[in-house]
Amino acid sequence: MTAAADASRAVADAHRREWAFVLAATVHVARDLDLAEECVQEAYVAAMTAWERDGVPGNPAAWLTTAAKRRAMDAIRRERTFRSKLPLLMEPEEAVDDLDLDGSADQEKAVDPEDVVPDERLRLIFTCCHPALAREAQLALTLRLVCGLPTPDVARALLVSEQTMAARITRAKKKISTARIPYRVPRPAELPDRLAAVLGVLHLLFTAGHTAPSGPTLMRTDLTDRALDLARTLRDLMPDEPEVRGLLALLLVTDARRATRTGADGRLLRLEEQDRSLWDRAALAEAHALIVAGLRGGRAGRYLLQAAIASLYAEAPTYEETDWPQIVTLYERLLSLWPSPVVALNRTVPLSMALGPAIALAQVEALEQDDRLARYQYLPAIKADLLRRLGRTDEAAAAYRRAVLLTDNEAERAFLTERLADQETSLM
Repeated sequence: MTAAADASRAVADAHRREWAFVLAATVHVARDLDLAEECVQEAYVAAMTAWERDGVPGNPAAWLTTAAKRRAMDAIRRERTFRSKLPLLMEPEEAVDDLDLDGSADQEKAVDPEDVVPDERLRLIFTCCHPALAREAQLALTLRLVCGLPTPDVARALLVSEQTMAARITRAKKKISTARIPYRVPRPAELPDRLAAVLGVLHLLFTAGHTAPSGPTLMRTDLTDRALDLARTLRDLMPDEPEVRGLLALLLVTDARRATRTGADGRLLRLEEQDRSLWDRAALAEAHALIVAGLRGGRAGRYLLQAAIASLYAEAPTYEETDWPQIVTLYERLLSLWPSPVVALNRTVPLSMALGPAIALAQVEALEQDDRLARYQYLPAIKADLLRRLGRTDEAAAAYRRAVLLTDNEAERAFLTERLADQETSLM
């Protein structure tokens, strides 16, 4: 392999694995998200040339972090020099750096960020989840900047178009700039107010790794590992928060099936095809303990309920022996807390096993009227499966075609294409 190919592969791998670390470290110096992002991007571009010329360094993340921080410090020095040469016609801009939005600047200066949130990546997530931004903007900005997800993948995760997502991220960054929202780690008392958004970010980050929105492989384990690591750190930071424990339990029980979700050839394996003896029993046991403790506490939130649902799937000796009625009941509780169309769609799967595919299909068809699911590939995929089980082959084939068109993950597309071929063969 040539030096150029080695450098290109190393840069791509570092971008996938280290973006969050490099950006978090650079923001700490730049104290400005836009500047930090620009400096990190420049560092990655510079790495292509430097690593091709000098070889890939032993610690790519450290090389990139140093390069990005230097660019940030250079930019700050240039800005200070520029300001010093301007006539003093107005209040010095430096005053903005200490802008106090809530009358507590003196207290903030006395707080060491590492005493509040010890993990630099988690600190940046809490910082980006500023209450001045709408929840959708918090999620979009954090997934794009901190987690390094491409804008199209963020759009798929949040069920909006790529254009809408790009505009949402741009508006969020502009609001930070125009409202002069300073980069600072929230004080301990502020963490609970930002917790729901942070949990949402970690859940979506894990989901994007559990089933990659696009690309050749079903999973992106770098994202699932990152989300699990951050969820554990958050649990250590806020051990008494039920939903923090619930999220960690959900991620653990879901990730326990990692080794069995694809075959040796990369083919997607449905839950009923997976070898349950290969599931991570230690992770399932840890998740079970968290779920039981959470349910005993009597305050089951959305993540704890999702974890309980996933745990019921995992605890069944076989797919056929799954407690479908209990799962449907838990989904009904989840819908009362979180009336999401995706939750309603997911509920139709156990409903079809408990009461039959015809009843579930009626609910799926009702959900087709919800514009939020217009480009959600799992709706036509679930509909196709229900139609197949009902023997409505022609309609099932049409639904599979729609699902294939909406799916960008190659492993999922191959699975759906195989199902489509089976239906088309039956029509001959």
